[in-house]
Amino acid sequence: MIVESPAKAKKIAGYLGKGYVVESSIGHIRDLPADAAQVPAKYKTEPWGRLGVNVDHEFEPVYIVNTDKKQQVAKLKKLLSEADELFLATDEDREGEAIAWHLQEVLKPKVPVHRMVFHEITPEAIRAAARNTRELNLQLVDAQETRRILDRLYGYEVSPVLWKKVMPKLSAGRVQSVATRLVVERERERIAFVPAHYWDVSADLATGGPEEPNRFTAKLVSLDGTRVAQGKDFTSRGELKGSVRKLDEQEARGLASRLEGRPFKVASVEQKPYTRKPYAPFRTTTMQQEASRKLGFSPKYAMQIAQRLYENGYITYMRTDSITLSETAVTAARAQAVNLYGAQYVPDKPRIYASKVKNAQEAHEAIRPAGERFQTPGETGLTGDQFRLYELIWKRTIASQMKDAAGQSVSVRIEGTSSSGERAEFGASGRTITFHGFLKAYVEGADDPESRTDDQESRLPVLAEGDVLEALGLLAEGHSTRPPARYTEASLIKELEEREIGRPSTYSSIISTIIDRGYVFKKGTALVPAFLAFAVVQLLERHFGNLVDYDFTAQMEESLDAIARGETERVPWLRSFYHGEHGLKELVSDLGEIDAKEVSSFPVKDDPGTMIRVGRYGPYLDRDGQRCNIPEELAPDELDKAKADELFAQPSGDRVLGADPETGYEIVAKSGRYGPYVTEIIPEEVTTTASGRKKPGAPKPRTGSLFKSMSLDTVTLEQALLLLSLPRVVGELDGEQVTAQNGRFGPYLKKGTDSRSLASEEDIFTVTIEQAKELYAQPKQRGRRAAAPPLRELGNDPASGKPVTVKEGRFGPYVTDGETNASLRKGDEVEAITIQRAAELLQERREKVAAAGPKPARKRTAKSKA
Repeated sequence: MIVESPAKAKKIAGYLGKGYVVESSIGHIRDLPADAAQVPAKYKTEPWGRLGVNVDHEFEPVYIVNTDKKQQVAKLKKLLSEADELFLATDEDREGEAIAWHLQEVLKPKVPVHRMVFHEITPEAIRAAARNTRELNLQLVDAQETRRILDRLYGYEVSPVLWKKVMPKLSAGRVQSVATRLVVERERERIAFVPAHYWDVSADLATGGPEEPNRFTAKLVSLDGTRVAQGKDFTSRGELKGSVRKLDEQEARGLASRLEGRPFKVASVEQKPYTRKPYAPFRTTTMQQEASRKLGFSPKYAMQIAQRLYENGYITYMRTDSITLSETAVTAARAQAVNLYGAQYVPDKPRIYASKVKNAQEAHEAIRPAGERFQTPGETGLTGDQFRLYELIWKRTIASQMKDAAGQSVSVRIEGTSSSGERAEFGASGRTITFHGFLKAYVEGADDPESRTDDQESRLPVLAEGDVLEALGLLAEGHSTRPPARYTEASLIKELEEREIGRPSTYSSIISTIIDRGYVFKKGTALVPAFLAFAVVQLLERHFGNLVDYDFTAQMEESLDAIARGETERVPWLRSFYHGEHGLKELVSDLGEIDAKEVSSFPVKDDPGTMIRVGRYGPYLDRDGQRCNIPEELAPDELDKAKADELFAQPSGDRVLGADPETGYEIVAKSGRYGPYVTEIIPEEVTTTASGRKKPGAPKPRTGSLFKSMSLDTVTLEQALLLLSLPRVVGELDGEQVTAQNGRFGPYLKKGTDSRSLASEEDIFTVTIEQAKELYAQPKQRGRRAAAPPLRELGNDPASGKPVTVKEGRFGPYVTDGETNASLRKGDEVEAITIQRAAELLQERREKVAAAGPKPARKRTAKSKA
């Protein structure tokens, strides 16, 4: 039996016992070539060879067994040669079906093959799946293959355009580019936003009666019959909409003063029954969103934890669009709700949920606790984040089979007349819950921290029309409208799903990709687009409009689903997309009209004379030929004229020191991530061809870090040229050249592989060969400096179970569990990083190392053999 992961294999092996050998494929065993070097020799001369897809004949893919999987494939073939049946037990989705098909194609089994599927890893489910196998679903395989080919064509054809016109090593993707555009468009809205300022009045009122509560607050809603403006009445440009009255500070304070001591009475009381139905069980996206709101997990981290819960038999499969529960699960949830809360909280008939997700994929259940009887969180023995996520899933599942919450909502209008005869109407609303129903078990979180959750009550006194109220105080308050909130990972997932873009099961990896590519960084939980993202999106919008059009992308998803359902043929659809009129091939064939400088430039807000430009070495400001770098951490909506003036005024920006008299290249002093340094600016015509490609053997700019005794503001051209001349040849000793240079750990001498530390950086330019001889005559100091203490301790990594700490390294801060190290990324701060974010970084590092495969063994020298 073959499954995808070693953890899954180990768990299942324990359920099946003797007679079965359970082994893992460790994910996909073959795929399209990852780079030109992997393309088989017979295809390298083909015009389509670099794509790995024969676009001239039926879009046939070229598959290769991944280098790091060859050893595992050999192992599987050996085990298969000793078996009398093969069970392909990969996940029951498109990706899992494709893995099973690739296994069958590569292993070429001569024994009977069974496709075995299950959605939970419990003894009963595994044994039942082994008894009830099916054939491979080739429609699912076809759908996955089409999606893979489409993504390859999109990425491999569009990404080179970005390399030539924006910056090398960028990437484009069918959904990743659209997700980046969403984040950029939200930032554009924030940049264009003009706040509106308005005032209102609140009244602190009392009934004078003994009932609790007898005091409440009401807000001014109208004045002399005209509604008073609130935040919703202004456009994003700060303009008033409709026939409402805007109060300024003077008017609001004056009205409050004129209402002081005046009588108030209840004009109307409207009561309505309040009913709230329970939420559906979790599917992939709703679980990710709630784990973000309630537990602070990123979508990727939530999926990592859910994967472990699934593989260890605690929950059902976590990649699903379905919100349905099996009869077994419904029975288990209802029984547990009765046991915990009483029969009065469970309806007579089970609740049935229908998916609202268009083209909901595959026949999974919702995400729920595994088994015919659900374990309570306390019974699982789980700890840490696995316990917290399991508890969330368990509560949501139980609540989905409970009764509605019920209560009363009340809306009150209060009238008062000012001393000058103005008729002011105030409003207040309240809610009481008389039967909590499902809210006993679960309350959903909200993206807006100021919004009221479903279980929150807001009680008002018992009021009747005509009741006289006493005004204890009136307060005039000023407000400003706020720009639209940036997306969080949870709200971006919600937006993608609502627009029907991409597959919900891939959203977490898409968001990770746009962060890893440097298009987006995180500020707290908010997703902030880098200036680089603005340049990329601007190019795609202007020259590849369809590819980042939201409706077009959603229609593309519909077409892919039609292929999965057998309603559309793959080859004609791909041919139209790639070779058709205004198809992808035509779009990328003529790049002459794309002005690289224009697509990477945009004006500063309120300062059209200053341009933001994205260059090969990052974003910078350009004003009348004067340039200065834009700080990495600066959000685009924070860059206005005042900020630009401040950046240009800073003395610590780039300083042009002059020209190298030998080469004529400009020498500049810069502030970098690892400190101040000097470098030379080599003109593009020296390094780049007219078509934008790098010239073979083109020189790389020399750089040199400033000495500790030097200052970025005072370093001279002469000093810079000395730094750029390093390493300095001191002389020859024992037949080997000795050089003096500066390194990560300070100044040193180098002779072959033997090095000696120098006392100061200035010694690099003054040390003589005689002094070097004396240093090398002394025994080399062994041992390292004592390790610096951790900057922070974060808790245990859910994957390795080992304590995770933040440390300061050669290249900046990093997280480690003692085995794996991962550098902090842009937007990560030592003081703010969480164990969840650290676990993500560590897991990404492990995956990257695994994908790279084992390092080749180092050859043993004759000396080591001896």
